[in-house]
Amino acid sequence: MTKDKTNVESFDLDHTKVAAPYVRLAGVKVGERGDEVRKYDIRLKQPNIEHMEMPALHSLEHLMADRIRNHTDQVVDLSPMGCQTGFYLSMMNHDNYEEVLDILAKTAQDVLDADAVPACNEVQCGWAASHSLEGAKALAQEFLAKKDEWRQVFKAE
Repeated sequence: MTKDKTNVESFDLDHTKVAAPYVRLAGVKVGERGDEVRKYDIRLKQPNIEHMEMPALHSLEHLMADRIRNHTDQVVDLSPMGCQTGFYLSMMNHDNYEEVLDILAKTAQDVLDADAVPACNEVQCGWAASHSLEGAKALAQEFLAKKDEWRQVFKAE
């Protein structure tokens, strides 16, 4: 199958060759003043094989987006992928991959230690009825249990 090149880095990634879970540097943008934004592909589920259910994904997003900022002030954004297999993490002026892995591990542990989903109400959330703390914890536990695999992006040949 041939594919056309796109303007989106993740669309040009061969999803049949990756092995989730992993954490991959997906791009670096340099601003005119030299600031750098690094985007990481944090893949929890194997593309086209499995996915996160929306209530669990939604709660995991709330928890991670909130808790990750306890470990670094360089987060620009943490947002879910539409395919429901992972998240994108954007960081400003932070180029230490190993530290990113440590920050993600601490954040996943924070999810496991949580007793509520932050901003899980109609005032602060656009779909407050769609949450699962238990589901978020299960996803975080599964991701954290495979921490030793996070550096391996592609399947072994």
